[in-house]
Amino acid sequence: MVGKAYDLTLWILQKIEKFPRTYRYNVGERLVSNSLDLLMSLVEAAYSSDKALLLKAASAKTNTLRYLLRLSKDLQMLSIDSYGFASEHLDEIGRMIGGWSKSVSQKA
Repeated sequence: MVGKAYDLTLWILQKIEKFPRTYRYNVGERLVSNSLDLLMSLVEAAYSSDKALLLKAASAKTNTLRYLLRLSKDLQMLSIDSYGFASEHLDEIGRMIGGWSKSVSQKA
């Protein structure tokens, strides 16, 4: 899962460079910040004994990223294909976080 979040973050970083200047430093910066936060939450959860709180934060970042990607598509900064690619990856990451969270809560 960390690998998938890493790949999505790398993809987002490359896409932001092509955003129009008017949006690059507000929407683009938020996309980068949230994707990096998601990645760091998952890395920390992988090595932490208290995973539940970190996974909850990762889930929140996933939802935030969904809306930022949708906004980017609606402002025509991302093509439909790019939006679809990112959405599929984000949905998969979200499902994996949900499964991991469920597993952690069952162990507790």
